[in-house]
Amino acid sequence: MSDLGKVKPLLTEQALDVLLRKARSHDVYRPEPVSDAELRAIYELAKWGPTTANSQPQRILFLRSEEAKARLYPALSSSNVKKSKSAPVVALFAYDLRFFEHLPRMFADQRARSWYETTPDHIFTTALRNATLQAAYFMLAARASGLDCGPMSGFNSGKVDAEFFPDGQWKSNFLCCLGRGDPSHLSPREGRFAFDEVCRIL
Repeated sequence: MSDLGKVKPLLTEQALDVLLRKARSHDVYRPEPVSDAELRAIYELAKWGPTTANSQPQRILFLRSEEAKARLYPALSSSNVKKSKSAPVVALFAYDLRFFEHLPRMFADQRARSWYETTPDHIFTTALRNATLQAAYFMLAARASGLDCGPMSGFNSGKVDAEFFPDGQWKSNFLCCLGRGDPSHLSPREGRFAFDEVCRIL
């Protein structure tokens, strides 16, 4: 038996398939709604993922109505317009450049706010990095809750920010279609790097 075979995950094989091994990014979705309760439940699960100094800079707009999604379309590539029209919900994952204002409530060390508030580069790097982590947690929570995801980066962030975040405090990170995907439209799964191609143990 290889060393890999000796590693026993805490989750079932089915759970690992749902979260990662057999999960796919969908472009076409079945016409089944995603409820407020589902979105809230996914957030309540995802919010426990770790962030630097418990900063939690992610902010999310859930675009579900046709009117809300139509505001997004002028900023999208043509292929992403088609995906967004198919999806019951498009999550607009963003980050808050004033996240540090909440640190006195969220983090035990009361000096934490001062680590960020006068350093714009540090604010941006911390906000973007940790909001991206939070978006990944959200997608895993969505998969665990029975939804499929279709993350998208083909959009004009300046147009999105002007439309949805005109005050400049929140900035768009990336988009993600949410719903129940139609597997009949999936293409064959593409490859992944082997461990030894991209990893080193020092």
